[in-house]
Amino acid sequence: MDSKKKWNSKHADRIEQQKQKEPNPRLIKLAPYFTGGTAVDLACGLGANSVFLAKLNYKVSAVDISDVAVSHVKELADKENLAIDAFTRDLTNLKQSDMEENSADLAVITYYLDRLIFPYIKSIIKKNGFIFIETYYVSPAGNSKVSDNYKLQPGELLSEFKNWHILFYEENEHEGRQTILARKV
Repeated sequence: MDSKKKWNSKHADRIEQQKQKEPNPRLIKLAPYFTGGTAVDLACGLGANSVFLAKLNYKVSAVDISDVAVSHVKELADKENLAIDAFTRDLTNLKQSDMEENSADLAVITYYLDRLIFPYIKSIIKKNGFIFIETYYVSPAGNSKVSDNYKLQPGELLSEFKNWHILFYEENEHEGRQTILARKV
């Protein structure tokens, strides 16, 4: 099964079961840093983070490979009158994207990992803008259902964003996740 079909199926099941996720807890905790502007939610899924950011006065571009997820996010945005534009894009082919350099005040990526897009993500963030990333990492107690190919190495986000101002960083070995909030300098 290709990625698009896989994610369309997963998101359709979640919608049918009315499993609307909550925004990422660390993103909520770090909300005092977020003062509005333009935001990009990459691999947005069913849009919980996008909705949260729109309510913080961000104009959000929500991007996902799943048509089902993108339709759902559009419905949420219309229903709640939120500034969210949702787009179907394959993040492995960012040439399809319409995001320009230095165009976003904030980029959010949760539980999606493609190291090849890091340079692109860095380029779309404005000076003094933020990046928030949280995903799995290789840890003894981490999620064994996720292939190590889709997990960060210990300290990898710190290394990747070493030239940025790190505002929050955590490796939670028990949950097998790595989280970073950094500001572009």
